[in-house]
Amino acid sequence: MRTMFQDVRYGLRMLAKNPGFTAVAVLTLALGIGACTTVFSWVDAVLLRPLAGVESPGNLVAFENHAQDGTFLTTSYLDYRDYRDNLKSFDGLAASQLEPLTVGTADNPKQVWGEMVTGNYFAVLGVKPILGRVFSPDEYGYKPNGFPIAVISSRLWKSYFNSDPSVVGKAIRVNQHELTVIGVAPPDFRGSLSGLSFDVWIPFMMHPELQGVGEWMLQDRGTRQLICVARLKRGVTMEQARAEISTLAARMAKANVPEDVGVSATIVPLWQWHAGAQSLLLKPLKILMAVCLVVLLIVCANVANLLLARYTARHREFSVRLALGAGRFRLARQVLTESLVVAAAGAAGGVALALWMGGALQYMFPPSHFPVALDIRVNAATLVFSVLVCAATAILSGVVPAWQMTRTDLNDSLKEGGRAGSASTGTRRLRGLLVVSELSLAVVALVCAGLLVRSFVAVQKINPEFDPDHVLMSRFFISTSGYNLEQRKQFCQRLARNLQAAPGVTQVAYSDVEPLGFLSGWWEPTEVEGYVPHTGENMKIYRSVVSPGYFDLMRIPMVEGRDFTEQDDLDHAPVMIVNQTFAERYFGGKDALGRKVHGWGHWFTVVGEVKNSKYNNLAEPQLPFFYVPFRQVYRADMGLTFYIRTAAPTSAAVETMRREVAAVDPNVAIMDALPLGEHIVNTLYPEKVAARLMSTLGGLALLLAAVGLYSVMAYSVSQRTHEIGIRMALGARSANVLRLVVGQGLALTLSGIAVGLAAALAFSRLLGSFLYGTSTADPATFLAVSGLLVGVALLASYIPARRATKVDPMVALRYE
Repeated sequence: MRTMFQDVRYGLRMLAKNPGFTAVAVLTLALGIGACTTVFSWVDAVLLRPLAGVESPGNLVAFENHAQDGTFLTTSYLDYRDYRDNLKSFDGLAASQLEPLTVGTADNPKQVWGEMVTGNYFAVLGVKPILGRVFSPDEYGYKPNGFPIAVISSRLWKSYFNSDPSVVGKAIRVNQHELTVIGVAPPDFRGSLSGLSFDVWIPFMMHPELQGVGEWMLQDRGTRQLICVARLKRGVTMEQARAEISTLAARMAKANVPEDVGVSATIVPLWQWHAGAQSLLLKPLKILMAVCLVVLLIVCANVANLLLARYTARHREFSVRLALGAGRFRLARQVLTESLVVAAAGAAGGVALALWMGGALQYMFPPSHFPVALDIRVNAATLVFSVLVCAATAILSGVVPAWQMTRTDLNDSLKEGGRAGSASTGTRRLRGLLVVSELSLAVVALVCAGLLVRSFVAVQKINPEFDPDHVLMSRFFISTSGYNLEQRKQFCQRLARNLQAAPGVTQVAYSDVEPLGFLSGWWEPTEVEGYVPHTGENMKIYRSVVSPGYFDLMRIPMVEGRDFTEQDDLDHAPVMIVNQTFAERYFGGKDALGRKVHGWGHWFTVVGEVKNSKYNNLAEPQLPFFYVPFRQVYRADMGLTFYIRTAAPTSAAVETMRREVAAVDPNVAIMDALPLGEHIVNTLYPEKVAARLMSTLGGLALLLAAVGLYSVMAYSVSQRTHEIGIRMALGARSANVLRLVVGQGLALTLSGIAVGLAAALAFSRLLGSFLYGTSTADPATFLAVSGLLVGVALLASYIPARRATKVDPMVALRYE
């Protein structure tokens, strides 16, 4: 231990004597370790511990339903109850549904987000309140509107109740209904969806009353709105639980026709859950973590090169120490210790960088009405990761110089060192090999970044087949105002009339779900008259409930038939409009008008056919889709989005929307209002994050590779000063010297590019599922990266080469 401290003290003294080397090495390591630590802190918050404040999170799993094509489905209350009561592999299965809520009186409302949860929710998650209690077993049962109670978050307790210690037992008004506060959740608990923060938890049995939807939806298997989380029993494996779930799901599919036909069930780790922030960030974070490791390898190669240069400069010192009896491994340990000291300083800088950059992911999240709250911080796990990265970096960057030390031939080194110590041929080759590895790794990082950027640009250029320009969209959750269904319809009609009369507004429409949202749209089980489905064919078709004028406002052309009118209400026969793909698939390309389609318990008559457009995401194939009139189908459990088309830019329309909403009812809150085009870009958040961050990491890799090449060329020039002086004394021109040095740098660069392109071609295949309109072997990207690296390499080689041409032969001949 004493010799270890001696090595550390000696290493610190040597580093202090070489501040330039120390600064470059520490800064390089800080960038590499900081990038890795930052991304790991994101992975830790989003994937490794998606649910904070819960007991034994390793035993929690996500319970999911899937359609026949693998699409993730939420769960109906009846299905949830069947699974809960019949599965033996779990200690509990809980369900929840996120809801916007209004807390407080009508004249002083506070908009919050909460979860409507099953009674066993807190028991399954293992959450203990800091005040009061959570739901008891007596409150687990089926009793619609029978449990007017609530658990609130510590945040709401502090902000709304001023941390009142006697809050338990007090009344709180939620959606104009009075509930009793029974407990306060702990500060670190945010809810059961990662990346989101909730403030109120209410028994799901209160959902009909608070949302004004009626008890029917508790008995409707087709109403899928719950997400589920389960706790595995001790000793039960994932495979055993999945086998039991699969068997039960198959029985339910046969017993519950048509709602559960083709519906399967399984469990997945929380980090693979299709609900929450990880559903958006899983792929980008996996890619970023892989590229961060590539950047870290570049950093290690860079520092190893710097250490080799120092080793060469200290060759005489080490040779003398060997001659005086020092052991080779003792000197190798000294080199590794110095590498560890540098790595430790770099790790400290990296952690500081991670503290500064950790919250960047939160701010990159697009504007959303959801309660986004990513709990990203440098914690014990992050610090342990940094320590491990530090140790790995020290070993990777120090092992090459240390290995060189053990191979030193004392006699040759004393002769080869000369008067000042110069690099041997083997050392020069080794440094060149490290530069080649840096450049090849930089090629991999830049190719991946280029492919993701090109894919993001390509998907942005996809035509949604409707016109979002000059359209403002606004989402409403008017159930929070205590409206019943009829009052909601009246609100829509009044607001539409007021907006239509507002200055600058040319068209108004509304629907239950906006196109190209973060989540897939809603579908309805259908039956088409005269069409016989193939075996196993999914007849659950995506749909939208729209007002008259929707197609005209969106600029979706009508192929044949008519638009909806105000007369398409409950007093008239149900009607429907289908898209081209629907007509081609189910009507065989024949005239769609007058055909019958069954849904919601009624037969609808097709009165129109419209052009195809994009519905769930820009990259989707053409889907069958249908529309039904708002006044005939709209239900209390459906959403509401208004659209206004303006003659002027939409920035001024936001105030128009707020003014007209307040004129109809000042208690109705607009959850968000933004241009439809901006909404479409926001839905590309995963692709945008991947493209931006990969570009940053690719640029960092390029910078590090350029620094590595520059340092090798600059050191080579300094070592060859005597040789260059002789060449110039013998008549060599500046151009010859310039060509010599730049040629050496270009040879290293071309070797690195050749190796890197082959590695990038293999690595880029991992991006296949994340790319759109861009091949993993995109020639333009590979050529652009190669050209960029050649240009940077020429610059990095030219600077020391230019310095070499300024060598005075007389000074150079006296150099050694």
